[in-house]
Amino acid sequence: MTERLDGPKVPPATIAGGAATGPADTPRTKRRLGPSPAVAIAFLLPAALLLGIWVVYPIVYSIIRSLFDAKGSGFVGLGNYATIFTDGGMLTTIRNNLIWVVVAPIIVTTVGLIFAVLTERIKWATAFKLIVFMPMAVSLMAAGVIFRLVYEQSPDKGLANAVLTTVHDTFSSSQGYPEARPREGDQSPVADQGGAVVTKQPAQAGQPVLIPIVGVKPAVMPANAAPAKAPQPGNALSGVVWFDFTAGGGGTSGQVDGTEKGLPGMTVEAVRGDEVAGTATTAEDGSFRFEGLPAGSYTVRLPKANFEAAYGGLSWLGPTLITPAIIGAFVWVWAGFAMVLLAAGLAAIPRDALEAARMDGASEWQVFRKITVPLLSPVLLVVFVTMIINTLKVFDLVFIIAPASVQPQANVVALEMWRVSFGGGNNQGLGSALAIFLLVLVLPFMIMNIRRFRRENT
Repeated sequence: MTERLDGPKVPPATIAGGAATGPADTPRTKRRLGPSPAVAIAFLLPAALLLGIWVVYPIVYSIIRSLFDAKGSGFVGLGNYATIFTDGGMLTTIRNNLIWVVVAPIIVTTVGLIFAVLTERIKWATAFKLIVFMPMAVSLMAAGVIFRLVYEQSPDKGLANAVLTTVHDTFSSSQGYPEARPREGDQSPVADQGGAVVTKQPAQAGQPVLIPIVGVKPAVMPANAAPAKAPQPGNALSGVVWFDFTAGGGGTSGQVDGTEKGLPGMTVEAVRGDEVAGTATTAEDGSFRFEGLPAGSYTVRLPKANFEAAYGGLSWLGPTLITPAIIGAFVWVWAGFAMVLLAAGLAAIPRDALEAARMDGASEWQVFRKITVPLLSPVLLVVFVTMIINTLKVFDLVFIIAPASVQPQANVVALEMWRVSFGGGNNQGLGSALAIFLLVLVLPFMIMNIRRFRRENT
């Protein structure tokens, strides 16, 4: 007869006196940390939706639009892309972008590195960093307005030419009198000779030389010009250069009258044969005097440079210098950004390595070149790549600084894309092709940055 046991079964190990085992010893299911995938998708969906609307859709639409003509009705295939590489203006634009990519990032990174190193060696480092970084608080459009004024041609308005003319005038005493000339006629004691003014008769010591000049514009008459004085005979060769014109009429041609002004700052040469024996500069009353000349007869000459326009600086906004000028504005804006990043990188460098190299006899230049720069190379690469991306996208500075007459010589891809599409060209097919071309140029550097970030986070 079989006995039926209705009670719970006892594990054999318990009967045998062994240790009891239970559900706690069975393998546990691995629990998921964090929210479920559905919750993650719910949170990511708005961001993905915005990314698709603002990034993916414009890229796809631009690719499609670039295959059509200006009206968007005729399919042209790769014709717009062919125009980019065959049109003369487009090639100038691409050349300018190459100049930007090669020059601007190198200058910004180098200047930022120099500033970062300097901030470690000066006491007022905080104030220096603040001043250099301050342009970052200014928008690129405002920076363009600032440098448009800095690069004005007139030294009275443009800071750049004001500095250049001040330095030039410090080392050059000649005063320009454009369009000034000697009086015409046989009675004039001087004559025009290839742009220079020379005396008709040889002069020597004891015979004052009179050099009357006409055609001096009131705008170029120096403020320090004093009334001319007739020269007195003496032991040295001397004379006077003056504006032979009496306001309101009157006066005697070829003679110094009381109200006529001297022409200061003119260079006067005493010439014997083909050689310049002496040089003098006219005083405020136009008088000049040669000291130490050997006895004899000389031809007195006012060189051609006296009648050229006074030095007014460089034509920063001209077709030749417009791109370097805009790059200078770009460096002014971004040098502080590079300095801050590189200064942070310098602060993270172990000082033991630097001190050990100095104790081994390395010079400061060797320490900088062989230790500081290699240890700082990751930060240098970050700054350099970031500047390349910024130069490829530059738009505001070129649009604001370059005058309309020289914008074709200063043009870049981003500005040309806007100009062709919305700035009067009304060719959104070509503009879309330029946008895709710019995207292709930027993508490699963005991928480089992403890979570097991933390597640093692993």
